[in-house]
Amino acid sequence: MKLFRRKSKVEEPAIQKDQQKEVSKPLPNPGFKPADYEFAPNDPFLHYLVQSPGVVQLEKLELDSPALEFLKNIGVRISVPLVSQGELIGLLNLGPRMSEQDYSSDDFRLLNTLATQAAPALRVAQLARQQQIEARERERIENELRVARVIQETLLPKELPYIDNWQLDALWQPAREVSGDFYDFMEFPDGRLGIVTGDVTDKGVPAALVMATTRTIIKAVAERLVMPGEVLERTNELLCPDIPRNMFVTCLYAILDPETGKFVYANAGHNLPQKCGPEGTEELRATGMPLGLLPGMKYEEKEAYIGPGESILLYSDGLIEAHNPQGEMFGFPRLRKLVAENHQCTDEIKLLNGALALFTGPGWEQEDDVTYVSIRHLQLMPPVKQADLPEIGSITLAEFSISSEPGNERLAMDQVAEIVSSAGFPTSRIENLKTAVSEAALNAIEHGNNYDPDLPASIRVVKSPDRFTIYITDLGGDAPIPEHVVPDLDAKLEGLQSPRGWGLFLIQSMADDMKIYTDAEHHTIEVIFYTNRTGDVQEGVSE
Repeated sequence: MKLFRRKSKVEEPAIQKDQQKEVSKPLPNPGFKPADYEFAPNDPFLHYLVQSPGVVQLEKLELDSPALEFLKNIGVRISVPLVSQGELIGLLNLGPRMSEQDYSSDDFRLLNTLATQAAPALRVAQLARQQQIEARERERIENELRVARVIQETLLPKELPYIDNWQLDALWQPAREVSGDFYDFMEFPDGRLGIVTGDVTDKGVPAALVMATTRTIIKAVAERLVMPGEVLERTNELLCPDIPRNMFVTCLYAILDPETGKFVYANAGHNLPQKCGPEGTEELRATGMPLGLLPGMKYEEKEAYIGPGESILLYSDGLIEAHNPQGEMFGFPRLRKLVAENHQCTDEIKLLNGALALFTGPGWEQEDDVTYVSIRHLQLMPPVKQADLPEIGSITLAEFSISSEPGNERLAMDQVAEIVSSAGFPTSRIENLKTAVSEAALNAIEHGNNYDPDLPASIRVVKSPDRFTIYITDLGGDAPIPEHVVPDLDAKLEGLQSPRGWGLFLIQSMADDMKIYTDAEHHTIEVIFYTNRTGDVQEGVSE
């Protein structure tokens, strides 16, 4: 306990000078500051003050107490304890009276009354000060965590590698300001791609520090060693001596050869990758202890092949161990079912994160870090005649395929809309584009591929200086696409025209231009939207 306050005199309300009472003399040591002395918590004097509240005349008190001795030495005659809720929170100390007379019983009553009123006020002031100190400390910690979050984000890939005919996606979603999850890509001179995902036990700052260390070691080791098993083995040897007790890292490291689709991997106790395609799902198993637990570990290497239309999903515990309000866990079976039923979805991570949000419900407090990495081998699209491609300066924004199943035309529509919106397509025309793409995709699924789920409909999105072009191709080229006619509602109602036949008419009505190509194997519908049409309102510019 500190000596909070030293009084040199007792001040009373202003009265006539001839009625003023004598006051105490200043203490003999005018240079003394309250912070000069701190009472030991076990000092007998403090115990006495708590047990015997009220005015204490120090000269009448005999205790083996350094605090009592100190107060006597600086000239304190009277101490009045300030007690709140049974706790001594301060002392009111007075020196001798200026008249050299003893303090009277009236003085004692006045001091006791003053102490009774001052103690609660002092307690409130102390609590307010403590809250201010704690608030400043919380703000300091929050600022440091924000900086740590920014630093940690810089350790993750700033952009995903681009590889022809491959689609790479990733999402890092920490449960706290900083995370123990990580992922990374390493591009090698021979064209192969290193892929690593990891999860450090525990959360918060300790896990984030181990995460940064592990990532750095893996990147350094991978520059010298080729095979995934060797990389994990060497990383484990370097990590074991320094990792904190009771912490370890689950990690999967793989090498992808984009030319062949060969996927060589080793696993240090991480969640099993899910390989998915038209043939179903498969768990890629390889044995190995988590990193940092025991030295001298070996890591099994396995191989898989990712064919066109197939994908591999890597993920962390935060997904499968999430709980809903009823206490049910998301679990592996639910994950496998979702992946299998949506193997043709080219935005697998968005689908899974949406399913997770739906499962956990609103107001979910994330229990653990959630990280996904998706590697998809795109279905190759049949070539389009060079003469039919847009002018020089065009770029392909995306290429993907969908299986020919009912309802997948909406999947194509949403995917294309998201792609062109991010590339600057006017929002005022997005509904027209969605209708045109949906009808073209439905035409490919229904008429071209006859709803055969084994026959894909391929989609390519191209941006040119003056247009967006969407190519939708099916495998029904042995039968030409019939010429479309303007639908006649009365004729359709009378049965003189087929109830169908709106598709090509809608495409041509919604788009600026439409072209159709047919060869022995394919149909391709080219849907064109010009970006500089007269009368269009530019985005962000008011009319």
